[in-house]
Amino acid sequence: MNHQTYLNQVLKVKIDRPMGSKHPKHGFLYPVNYGYVPGTISGDGEELDCYILGVFEPLEEWEGKCLAIIHRTNDDDDKLVLVPEGTWYSDDAIEALVEFQERYFQHVILR
Repeated sequence: MNHQTYLNQVLKVKIDRPMGSKHPKHGFLYPVNYGYVPGTISGDGEELDCYILGVFEPLEEWEGKCLAIIHRTNDDDDKLVLVPEGTWYSDDAIEALVEFQERYFQHVILR
């Protein structure tokens, strides 16, 4: 599926790694909420993952606008970037906020 169809769409997501939680395998902390879009399938066979930016408390579920897509060029697992309606982040700001995990992958930000 072309994940660019999600750009500028409002999506309801489930948060399986709330802000402040620890990655179950690699042990790093999530400085932002991280979840998935239920009922979707990404290149890795799991649901399509997303970073939630602009919300500063742990979440369980959330609805927001897809501002960008982090397209991994050396992995088959793109990530959506969701923000509250009316919120905008530059590519540099997105890079800084997702660096905790994306530093391990080559990627580009698609708008």
